[in-house]
Amino acid sequence: MLKACIFDLDGTLLNSLRDIANSTNYALAKNGYPQWDVDQYRYFVGDGILTLLQRALADNYTPENGMRLVNDFNFFYNSHYTDFTVPYTGVPELLNNLLEYGIKLAVLSNKPDHLVKNIIKEVYPGATFSLLRGKEDKFAHKPDPASLLSILEELQVTAGQSLYIGDSNIDVYTAHNAGLKVVGVTWGFREREELEEAGADYIVDSPEDILKLVYNNL
Repeated sequence: MLKACIFDLDGTLLNSLRDIANSTNYALAKNGYPQWDVDQYRYFVGDGILTLLQRALADNYTPENGMRLVNDFNFFYNSHYTDFTVPYTGVPELLNNLLEYGIKLAVLSNKPDHLVKNIIKEVYPGATFSLLRGKEDKFAHKPDPASLLSILEELQVTAGQSLYIGDSNIDVYTAHNAGLKVVGVTWGFREREELEEAGADYIVDSPEDILKLVYNNL
């Protein structure tokens, strides 16, 4: 019996790409490096801020450059993280319907923990999540399963009673590493092919498809 749905944040619950791109381009421009088109950032995100900036710097990356850009990125993003960030169509309704089914909701993201909480508060002010978790020092980044396993423990559910929902191969690997089935969504930052190659248990094209999947597993 399904009891919990744990969601990735960027590319799953939120279309946040433009704010992430703007913040990265600010840091790049400030330090004299070339900027990227917004759509290119689809392939840069997912593994935390430092990796995002390493990908954006490309051949210009050094550990020193990376850390300098992290500071500039954070300076800009901390004031602009919801300039253009919005929920994906149908997702607020999905969350409400899942709650009506008695499903516990949680978020697990590689974004810093305080930003996850602040963004959800602003973009999903009426949503009821049992737990919100971003990157914390005590846990490694996804796809390491430790943070997800901790969420299951706090929600008092098992892996077999839970689904993880995300838009990238990192989400698939995270869920499988923790023993969960994973739903890959095609409306996010990555393509269906990436989800298929990673081995997603289910791939859906709309929030309504998730609701049907959950209903059939109650």
